[in-house]
Amino acid sequence: MVTRRNFIQKSVLSTAGMGASLLFPVEVLATLRKRTSPNDYIQVGLIGCKGMGFANLISMLKISSVQVVALCDIDENVLKSRVEELKKANIKKPKLYSDYRKMLEDKDIDLVIIGTPDHWHCLQLTEALMAGKDVYCEKPIANSIQECEVMLKHVNASDRMVQIGQWQRSQPHFLEAIDFVHSGKLGQIRLAKAWAYQGWMKPVTVVADGPVPAGVDYDMWLGPAPKRVFNQNRFHFNFRWFWDYAGGLMTDWGVHLLDYALYGMKASRPKSVMALGGKFAYPNDASETPDTLQTVFEFDEFSVLWEHATGIDGGNYGRNHGIAFIGNMGTLVLDRNGWEVIPEKEFQGWDKEGIDRMERIPLKTNDGVSGLDLHTENFIESVKNRDSTTLNAPIQVGYDTAVVSHMGNVAYKTGNRIYWDEEKNKFTEEKANQFIKTTYHNGWKIPKI
Repeated sequence: MVTRRNFIQKSVLSTAGMGASLLFPVEVLATLRKRTSPNDYIQVGLIGCKGMGFANLISMLKISSVQVVALCDIDENVLKSRVEELKKANIKKPKLYSDYRKMLEDKDIDLVIIGTPDHWHCLQLTEALMAGKDVYCEKPIANSIQECEVMLKHVNASDRMVQIGQWQRSQPHFLEAIDFVHSGKLGQIRLAKAWAYQGWMKPVTVVADGPVPAGVDYDMWLGPAPKRVFNQNRFHFNFRWFWDYAGGLMTDWGVHLLDYALYGMKASRPKSVMALGGKFAYPNDASETPDTLQTVFEFDEFSVLWEHATGIDGGNYGRNHGIAFIGNMGTLVLDRNGWEVIPEKEFQGWDKEGIDRMERIPLKTNDGVSGLDLHTENFIESVKNRDSTTLNAPIQVGYDTAVVSHMGNVAYKTGNRIYWDEEKNKFTEEKANQFIKTTYHNGWKIPKI
């Protein structure tokens, strides 16, 4: 007998870091889903049906009370392929939309999954709240610090449940590792590192602008982003590497890994930020965001270091991604596969008398638990109970890490060490503050606070 619980126990995360649902054979859903009273239905609409949007939906559909009633995408080809996928699980064809605003008018929808590019998140989340929907929003929450502020205030003024797709917040071995960090056993922690070395990432080959593909509403895809002639490089997955729509690896992976660096250090906003990097691996490809970056965030009595590089896997401690907490007694290293503690052999600053050297803790592995499935389960339980305090990644979690990640990009763009004024909630130099705000185009307006 296949149950959701034992499926979660056996799910394994893909090496690319996506949820297990991306590799999950959809037809197996039919064996997982059981009859449920219509009174218990939670009816879902998905905006943005590629990639993690659909993975989030499939993860939620492993919960029998979840019913998908609407799909929205600007690409008819994507909609058609997703309908065919759902048929394999004997799931009734949902209503189809190309304009999310029309979908939000649908009274049958209880909650919305937002799986669109980053530049759309602010508008779609705030409008979903105004339509009375609960929301599961992909990370990062927004494409600018200004939008993060807008979203935080709108969610905090609402009674809706909002979960951000930082699913590592539901991953047991991550939480276990942070408990160890907080125990004080590592001694004084002076540096936390987070990194993403992505060997699978190849150059984005330069191609000429071309016609909009049949079935694509390109104007709606652009939305508030600047008007541009269609280019396939800027469409679907590769939007991540263009400033109009996203913030590169700094926000794509940074919000996952920096989130835990901040969590472990009980930190939020840094005092200053500096960043060095550029397009060193693929200087002539089509992407805009840096393929190599080192960013230092200054806090009181410790620093956080972010590193990313594309085209190579040789990251810290032999891991292509992770977080490390470097203390006087030892270093805890954590990634999606597990965590371990490497003890310090000797610290010359100690008075050695009375100091016990800590023991090594061998790798404690992720035992096959799917963080994504646990994360969506946590969200649905919070929706049922109408209790936002039980959310594992509420808006504040998404806000804190997105703002810090964007601060790293601002430092990179200015080329300076920039300082944060906590009281005024902005940088001390105007050149940096210009990058806090965003400009909406094509008649779209940023939501008012």
